[in-house]
Amino acid sequence: MGLARFGVSLDEDLLEPFDALCARKGYGNRSEAIRDLIRRALVEEDWQNPQLMGAGTLTLVYDHHKNDLSRRLTQMQHDEHDIIVATLHVHLDHDNCLEVLVLKGEPERVRRLADKLISCKGVKHGTFSGTTTGRDLA
Repeated sequence: MGLARFGVSLDEDLLEPFDALCARKGYGNRSEAIRDLIRRALVEEDWQNPQLMGAGTLTLVYDHHKNDLSRRLTQMQHDEHDIIVATLHVHLDHDNCLEVLVLKGEPERVRRLADKLISCKGVKHGTFSGTTTGRDLA
């Protein structure tokens, strides 16, 4: 695969904050930052295609004493065990737990499980970050 060069024209009002962002994030040059932005857009697009496999991480924070929550979350995870690659459970303090799930599967199914767990009554905070399996991304 060869390297292609192309020009981009930007207003200085957009270029200055972009350069500041590049510096804050540690990019060596604008090209590296633009490559990452393009990859991010392609991954987001992949999540709209039900034919492709997606991967992601789901992070939950909850009080395990509340409403039989630990058992309910575990049951929901067992119901979808084939898209859960790994889990990490951390006791943050006496009451609060942090759980991280690595998910892989059809994007709609993965997203549906993430939404179901995040919206479970008693979950204090949840975030899902979809990414790529890397298979079709340069």
